[in-house]
Amino acid sequence: MSFASLLPEIKEMKEFSRLVRIMKKLRHPLRGCPWDLKQTPASLKEYVLEEAHELIEAIDSGDAEAIREELGDLLLQVVFLARLAEEDKKFSIREVIATISEKLVSRHPHIFGSVKVNGADDVKVNWEKIKIAEKNKQSVISDYPPAMPSLLLANRIASQASGVGFDWNDAGKAFAKVAEEMEELQVEINENRLHEAENEIGDLLFAVANVSRLLKINPEFALARTNKKFISRFRYIEVELKKQGKDIGNASLAEMETLWNQAKDK
Repeated sequence: MSFASLLPEIKEMKEFSRLVRIMKKLRHPLRGCPWDLKQTPASLKEYVLEEAHELIEAIDSGDAEAIREELGDLLLQVVFLARLAEEDKKFSIREVIATISEKLVSRHPHIFGSVKVNGADDVKVNWEKIKIAEKNKQSVISDYPPAMPSLLLANRIASQASGVGFDWNDAGKAFAKVAEEMEELQVEINENRLHEAENEIGDLLFAVANVSRLLKINPEFALARTNKKFISRFRYIEVELKKQGKDIGNASLAEMETLWNQAKDK
């Protein structure tokens, strides 16, 4: 490999090293930034979450400049948290990078070893098997954080179960389960058993998430798009009613439905 071919990688490493040095300076006990010095891992949690959501929004927009900026903002949180850990003599950013590098190598034996695969599904199955072996896990299902969005969690745990063959592998068959759960929910509603209805709603949502997974659609993102669509259409209703000099609180359902259908056509 020639030196010229390594130049792009060298430049990338220099820029990353510069970011690490900037973060170190911001955290200098005597000459650092007062705001940065006040931060803790706990205080940074909200920024990690915020930046992750902003990155997802940028990806959805397809705006390359926005994606570049939001990737940097999220990377800052990683470097910031690693800096705090290094100050506490727990680990450094180098160890963070080394850990993920080793993980990528060990989880891709078809690239860095002699394992043969027949496609992405085989890679996914191998990943889960290696993960179980590495962590000496007692269960195929990982321990996920309680704060993880429930639809996203449903997608992941069903995917892990699928890795050992516990799956229909067919969206049509999974959809039959949706119909079954809807019937069970209707029974509980008719009998006014609201506690049981809550359980059935959970089962129904899980079944829908499973269909979504088999169609290779992330249910969390699908619902997020629907939420945005609902907000946009409802705000259209508000704006149009104001143009008519009407208060939305006094508008009839028929008036709002008419405007809703107009919003759908736009």
